[in-house]
Order: sequence, then structure tokens, then C-alpha cells
Amino acid sequence: MRRPLLVGALLTAVVALVASTAVAVGTLDGPRSGPLGTRGDGQSPYGNMMGGQGQRSGAGMMGSSMTGSTGFVSLPGNGVSVSGIPAARTRAATAAKPAGLHPGEVMWFDNGFYVELKDSSGRPATEIIVDPRNGAVSTEPGPAMMWNTRFGMMRTGGRSTGTVDATKARGIATSWLASNRPGTTIGSIDAYPGYFTIDLQRNGVVSGMMSVNSSTGAAWYHTWHGAFIAMEDS
Repeated sequence: MRRPLLVGALLTAVVALVASTAVAVGTLDGPRSGPLGTRGDGQSPYGNMMGGQGQRSGAGMMGSSMTGSTGFVSLPGNGVSVSGIPAARTRAATAAKPAGLHPGEVMWFDNGFYVELKDSSGRPATEIIVDPRNGAVSTEPGPAMMWNTRFGMMRTGGRSTGTVDATKARGIATSWLASNRPGTTIGSIDAYPGYFTIDLQRNGVVSGMMSVNSSTGAAWYHTWHGAFIAMEDS
């Protein structure tokens, strides 16, 4: 008599997991938090994405950087806090080297550091985050994981040839912001393999980021960064 109950419970758990994944990767029709949202307990939400100390399953047990079967860039934490942009850039460079990448723009938010990685030709390749608590590095949650066609789950071996160009992406972002974040404007826009990432501003100050898929035009607002502190490009 207990077997049907057990099977039913397992089916319910599977349905719930699929539903939560759909919410995380779907087109956003308005600002929302959720599986990738900013935590409210004062701790970096990046920690959960990197397994506490940043040790992604399959990462080198000796603390080496890696790119796994999905192409994600990863570096386990070393227990040393990251207190500024130079230190974050150093951690990012160490994580990116095995993939033949190097850091470009670094943005410091109160939840941690965002780092743009470029390839040898200087083109944007993927985006990573550095946990300020322990130096762990991971591919940024959201578009970099789900949409990137070179270093993410949608890998095709090269850059995407989608139908949405930078002009269309800017228009999509402008319309989304007008409906969901009025008063927020578009700053710079960078083309990554499979999507565009756009820096957002409010009253002339960086206020966040969003991405637009270059094949579907889907918009994804980055909810996980927190308040902007400083940035440095190179």
C-alpha cells in the first residue's frame, strides 16, 4: 500500500523541479526574483551557484580552474576574501586562462563582482562572477549559462547567427524597460555568442544589467547583482 504513495510523491517532486526550471530560463515579462534572484539575508547569492566554497561538481580537487563539459568557466574558492576590483580581476584571469580567455570589464556590485571575459581577438566570450567572500569564480547565472553558444549550455561550437542584431536587441530592451523599469535607460551593449548583454543606467549611474537572446529576442533582467559600487574596463 505504500508503493503508490511513494511513486506519487516522486512524480510530484519531478513536476515541481521542471516547473521551477521553466521559470528560471523563460522570457521575463517583468522584474522578478526567484531561483536566481537576490537573496534577502545579506549574503551573496553567488555562493549557492558555486556550491558554498565554489567547488563545482567535477572541479579539480586541488583547486585548479576548469571548463567542464558544458564549457562553464569555474575556479573553486581559496578562502581569501576579494575586497576590490584588482583582486577580482586576478581571480578572473586565473579562472579564464585554461579556456584561452582574459578579463575585460569588471563591475563591482554589493553582491559581488561581475567580469566580462574576452577571447584572444578581443571579442566578448562569456561572463563570470567572483564571490567576494572566498574568491570562488563561476559562469554567471542566467544568459551566460543558458544562452551562450560557445561557453554555455547552448554550445554550437561558434558564435550564434541569430536574427536579432544589436539594433533590434536595443529596441527590445527599451520596450521591456519602459513597461517594467520606467526611468531606466540603456548604456553600452555587448554581443556575446548567442545573446547581447546591456548595461543599464538610472539618472546617469549604472543600475543593473539585462540580456537579449539573439535568436528568439527573449529578454532576461539580471536580478542577482545588487547595488552598483564601481567599475573598471580594460
